[in-house]
Amino acid sequence: MKFFETIKNIWKIDELRNRILLTLGLLLVYRFGAQVVLPGVDASALDNLSRQTDGGLLGLLNAFTGGAFSNASVFALGIMPYISASIVVQLMTIAIPYLQKLQKEGDSGRKKITQITRWLTIAITLVQGPGYIYNLYSTLPANAFLLDSSFTFVASSVIILTTGCIFAMWLGERITDKGIGNGISLLIMVGIIATLPLSFVQEISSRISDGNGGLIMILIELVIWFVIIYASIMLVRAVRQIPVQYARKSASGKFEKQAVGGARQFIPLKLNASGVMPIIFAQAIMFIPAAVAGLSESETAQGVTAAFQDIFGFWYNLVFGLLIIIFTFFYTAITVPTNKMADDLKRSGGFIPGIRPGSETGEYLDRIMSQITLPGSVFLAIIAIFPAIISLLGVQQGWALFFGGTSLLIMVGVAIDTIEQVNSYLLNRHYDGLMKSGKNRKAVA
Repeated sequence: MKFFETIKNIWKIDELRNRILLTLGLLLVYRFGAQVVLPGVDASALDNLSRQTDGGLLGLLNAFTGGAFSNASVFALGIMPYISASIVVQLMTIAIPYLQKLQKEGDSGRKKITQITRWLTIAITLVQGPGYIYNLYSTLPANAFLLDSSFTFVASSVIILTTGCIFAMWLGERITDKGIGNGISLLIMVGIIATLPLSFVQEISSRISDGNGGLIMILIELVIWFVIIYASIMLVRAVRQIPVQYARKSASGKFEKQAVGGARQFIPLKLNASGVMPIIFAQAIMFIPAAVAGLSESETAQGVTAAFQDIFGFWYNLVFGLLIIIFTFFYTAITVPTNKMADDLKRSGGFIPGIRPGSETGEYLDRIMSQITLPGSVFLAIIAIFPAIISLLGVQQGWALFFGGTSLLIMVGVAIDTIEQVNSYLLNRHYDGLMKSGKNRKAVA
């Protein structure tokens, strides 16, 4: 079979084989660390913490950390503080001229931004660490803590959690530099996949033992799951191709004059140019209403807290979906520089047929981008809230999380990027790639 032949070709390329083995080794270290419990915590007394993360926002956070959150692990905060820091720095580059200047300085500027992100990661971890330890004290029984001094436990645990986050960040960077790339994304994806088998087994057990549809419902769920995965792949890879024509130029040779240029190419505008960032932004915002309402003891505040802690509830998903649509337009507007694309096109002698080069081209690209972003944002919102929809069929919450949302889109996006990385190595060595015809195939919107 061609697939096994491709795997054999991968193994023939020494550099690619070494990168894959290094990546797998570092991922294994990360998964091992997720099972190491914080010193001073009795690992046999974590049942209450596990029940707390069975659903809701904490269940979602536990899925991103691969179960490390519910294990009171040294990697309990996972790589999420680094993700938060990256988002903050990315947003700050819009408003702070110094960061904008760094962005334009090439590699040296990117290194400085990376260093700023690292320091901000440490600051965020030092804030989140005590919150996590406080949650342990409020959730676990008193006999779960083996140290007599609470100050010693809190101080040492915060240092360990911060070190664990920094180490996870270092693992991700090593995978990016020395492995097959996308290190941080791979850590998140592996953490998500780690909870998938147990969630699926629990769903099978529930369907069979409770007589709730049996194996027929399991089969229906798998069909729906594969359809959603296919739809997510189409969303990630769909593009609108804008035709571009380059003017023909005459180049004089020693003996003849020949026509150069005149080639017809395309500008690929992605249907979902913002990726999963709108979901991550919206997810971060959704923590705020419950946190603010939790400061009050009134019935209204308690109702708001309950509504925004239920990630499968109507009001949570309604607000969540609207925020995703809004953030998709916002993030696309700041990350897709249509005016710069128009200027670059004009300088290279290209033009869109029927559109004047310059500002009119920029306005045209901006209009097209807005037109395709609307259906893309709505589609993204539907996929994001689909776990709540599938849960109406009686699907277990842990298994329902894999039917959409950030979890599924991260898995799909990272898997596609990883395949493309491997594919590029194969094509450079003149082997058939993992994708059909050895080329990256994309859907056209």
